[in-house]
Amino acid sequence: MAAQNLNIEVVMETANKVIENHSKLQERQQQQQLQLDEVFEPDTKEEEEEQGEVQEVVEELHGNGEDGEQEEAAETAAELSFGSEAGSYSDSRLVKSFSEAPIGSPKELAGERALHRQQSLPHRPVIPLVARMADQNTSGTPAMTDREASRLDKFRQVLAGPNTDLEELRKLSWSGIPRQVRPITWKLLSGYLPANAERRANTLQRKRQEYFGFIEQYYDSRNDEHHQDTYRQIHIDIPRMSPETLVLQPKVTEIFERILFIWAIRHPASGYVQGINDLVTPFFVVYVFEYIEEEVENFDVSSLQEEALRNIEADSFWCMSKLLDGIQDNYTFAQPGIQRKVKALEELVSRIDETVHRHLQQYEVEYLQFAFRWMNNLLMRELPLRCTIRLWDTYQAEPEGFSHFHLYVCAAFLVRWRKEILEEKDFQGLMILLQNLSTMHWGNEEVSVLLAEAYRLKFAFADAPNHYKR
Repeated sequence: MAAQNLNIEVVMETANKVIENHSKLQERQQQQQLQLDEVFEPDTKEEEEEQGEVQEVVEELHGNGEDGEQEEAAETAAELSFGSEAGSYSDSRLVKSFSEAPIGSPKELAGERALHRQQSLPHRPVIPLVARMADQNTSGTPAMTDREASRLDKFRQVLAGPNTDLEELRKLSWSGIPRQVRPITWKLLSGYLPANAERRANTLQRKRQEYFGFIEQYYDSRNDEHHQDTYRQIHIDIPRMSPETLVLQPKVTEIFERILFIWAIRHPASGYVQGINDLVTPFFVVYVFEYIEEEVENFDVSSLQEEALRNIEADSFWCMSKLLDGIQDNYTFAQPGIQRKVKALEELVSRIDETVHRHLQQYEVEYLQFAFRWMNNLLMRELPLRCTIRLWDTYQAEPEGFSHFHLYVCAAFLVRWRKEILEEKDFQGLMILLQNLSTMHWGNEEVSVLLAEAYRLKFAFADAPNHYKR
């Protein structure tokens, strides 16, 4: 017991270091901002060193300690009991609408407020939609730093053996996965591929054949009376997804339609629900990177060979299915899983930041009005795709990352906007803010800090859920 307490202290101390380094970096950026009128090219060398320090302590946070103390502490965390059910919502269609529609906000005012907030942000480099490898390890091929090269070597060593040590792979993956090994790592961590290297080729061949067997068996029924509403809704939702330059390519649209329709047919308890469509994109993008080097948003997917496209499609289907297996009650009738999680988020925030909680209450903002989408879409509508992919590295490394750890990430994400929330003094302003949070400039550093804060919250509350229950 004493050892467990010591391990928790180590984890908490490391998380605090991440956040402290981030605060120092913010102070430095503010000083640089004040000097912009005098200096045309601010010195970024020190800033990059600070960002490196942030990443290093995040790596220490999970699995890079000499004795693996942080991982042992993580394994001892108890399961979170979400407690009492959320309030009753009799019209499930009304509840589902929160995932797509902005709430109670005139477009003109929303645009004006959003523009004002964007203008108030510090100047940051323009980051591609999926981002530079040096910043996010998701696309592009700039020169790697020594630290990135060292991490890539560690991954390759773990992956090279005849039987991959999945625990060691999780430790490495928690703080981010290099782009070059992300596809194989995601397939292993999701449970799609076996740890035994000799069995992988046969597994891939069998699962890919099985998926296209489903296509032959079911896809022609998409226009049947029983299935045409499902297919029509999928067809409507895909153009609303992002990145538009990718999903609006005819070949990509076809692939997404098949994946979502087959999943819905094979899961009649939930069927297709808005929000599930977003969960295909990260897998699809990551598995495209097995075949290309350039940025995906500028790539014509139809130029890939047919075999590559079939492999990407089948792998995306199976890995999305593995993810949804763990959160399927989010999408069954009335979506009870999401309602429980939103209620748990409300209770957690009321304990970690009572001022923010009471401010939302004062102006009659219900958590379901903004956090339903956070749970339904796993924050994909709130973050750039590059950040979602980085977030999912950790979710797949963390036990029950999508179903359990996500709650703490959402709590940390809400409190991250504390200052902006408290500045809004009416319902409409708060809803506009919470539906249009300014994260387009976010990169690896911001995600690392968010995850460190979420990890700290998990250890503060996961073992003692009564601390946040009323």
